[in-house]
Amino acid sequence: MKYHLSHLKELESESMYVIREVAAQFEKPVLMFSGGKDSILMTYLAVKAFYPAKLPFPLLHVDTGHNFPETIAFRDALMEKLGVKLIVGSVQEAIDSGLVTEETGFNASRNSLQTATLLEALETHKFDAAMGGARRDEEKARAKERFFSHRDEFGQWDPKNQRPELWNIFNGKRKMGEHFRVFPISNWTELDVWQYLAMEGIELPSLYFAHKRKCFVRDGVILADEGVVQLKPNEKAEEMMVRFRTIGDMTCTGAVLSDADTLEKIVQEVATTRITERGGRSDDKRSETAMEDRKKQGYF
Repeated sequence: MKYHLSHLKELESESMYVIREVAAQFEKPVLMFSGGKDSILMTYLAVKAFYPAKLPFPLLHVDTGHNFPETIAFRDALMEKLGVKLIVGSVQEAIDSGLVTEETGFNASRNSLQTATLLEALETHKFDAAMGGARRDEEKARAKERFFSHRDEFGQWDPKNQRPELWNIFNGKRKMGEHFRVFPISNWTELDVWQYLAMEGIELPSLYFAHKRKCFVRDGVILADEGVVQLKPNEKAEEMMVRFRTIGDMTCTGAVLSDADTLEKIVQEVATTRITERGGRSDDKRSETAMEDRKKQGYF
C-alpha cells in the first residue's frame, strides 16, 4: 500500500519543531519511552530531528515489572540499534524500598504505582522537561493538555494553570523544582500514527500484530493470561487470536480480537473501528475521572 498523505508530513514537521524547542529551552530534558507505538514514533521523530547528530537527551522507561516480555526485548534491541542512553525507573524497586505499596486482590495493578517511580526518577536525575507520546484524541483528560504542560514542584498538574501557546510560541520558564511535560504528537490521531508508521516502515513490537495468545475476559476487557493477574473462580483462559492497540502493564492492558497481522491491515482496522484506543484499558474504568485524577497526582 502506498501513502501520499501530505498532512502526515505537516504533523511530522510540527512534532520535530516541538522536540527541537525542548532541546533549546531546557537544560536536562528526557524522552519517555514505554515500548509502545507512540513512544517509538517519538523516538523516531527525535532521531530524525537531530540527524546526523546523536540525540541530545536520554530516554526514560518506567518499568512496572509486569511489562510484556516482548516489550522489554524490543526496547533493549532498539536502544542498542540506536546507541542511545536508556534510564530505567523500577516500580519493583520502589515496592521493595517501601516507597509505594503494592495492591492486592483480583484487580490489583501496578499501573498507578508508576507515578511515584516517575517523579523519583525525574528528581534524581534533575530532569526539567519530560517528553511523552500522549495524544489529545486518546482520552478526555488528555485533550486539556498543551504542548508544554507545566508541573509544580510536586509534579502535579493543574488544568487551570496552563499557559497560552499562540502561534506555536512556547513558554518553558519555570521556578526551582518545577518541570514541564511536553507532548510533541498532541495533534496526531491514532490513525495518523499508524499511517505514518506504515509509510516510514518503522519496526514495532510483535504484540501489535494479530497472534494467538491465552487470554480471559473480565468486565468486557480481554486480558492476557501471563501469570500476573489472579483469575477469579468463574474465569477461564483460552487461546484467542488477538492484538494490542496499546502496550502497558499486563494487569490492565486489554487486547482486541483481530486478524490484522500487517501494518496495512491495522490501518484499515483502525479506520473503521468505533471503539476508542483506550477502551481496552481497565485502569481507565476505575472511575469516570481516572485519568485526570492520576495526571493531577503526577502521572503522565
